[in-house]
Amino acid sequence: MEADDDIPATFASPACFMHEVDPTYMGLPGPLDRQAWTDVNRWRRNERERLIAERLTVPAERRAQQGEAIAEGILAEIGDVEGLIVSAYWPFRGEPDLRPLLAEVARRGGRTALPVVVEKARPLEFHLWQAGDPLSRGVWNIPIPAEQNRVLPDIVLSPVVGYDAACYRLGYGGGFFDRTLAAMPARPRVIGLGYSAARLPTIYPQLHDIPMDLIVTETGIVRPAPQAGVSTVRALT
Repeated sequence: MEADDDIPATFASPACFMHEVDPTYMGLPGPLDRQAWTDVNRWRRNERERLIAERLTVPAERRAQQGEAIAEGILAEIGDVEGLIVSAYWPFRGEPDLRPLLAEVARRGGRTALPVVVEKARPLEFHLWQAGDPLSRGVWNIPIPAEQNRVLPDIVLSPVVGYDAACYRLGYGGGFFDRTLAAMPARPRVIGLGYSAARLPTIYPQLHDIPMDLIVTETGIVRPAPQAGVSTVRALT
């Protein structure tokens, strides 16, 4: 699926689903070895398809239970949200549903937002939205905020298709997320989230890949250790 060049500004969440065809095309730096990029690109595409297919075979009731555990872990990790802006996403293709978490953030005095795709090869924007606000349909027919109210979030919650022990994220392939973090004037706290079954030995991070501050799953929290490439896992209690 490719972005429509005739649409000047389009909302979407999650916001990274363009083809991983070439780092130059995506406006991102690639590895020094072009063959390495080609090999990693092919491997990532295959792993992405496999992991999405596997999570869609999990019964919806079980995914809902896992999503609740993930939301509890995120809220415990964030702590006091009063006055903070928390950006999440609209659930897509079996992702954990964080809409109840967004409602809880608002109840506790925080504000919530969703990412916005402006156009391909450009960073995302974030716009305020909370339960009850009007919605319309965006890319891939996903519900999106009907009104634009741009903000810079304090905390960004990003779904992962896969992840590794160093907290690098395998996304949908559009490169939007890494580009957005690199362009933000102040980096927010970035929390990746997904199912424990999506853990990989490595995603083969490239020059443009930016690791999450931590990853929350239904079974625990993964944090990068001080040593590069090493992580620690703490079980949720």
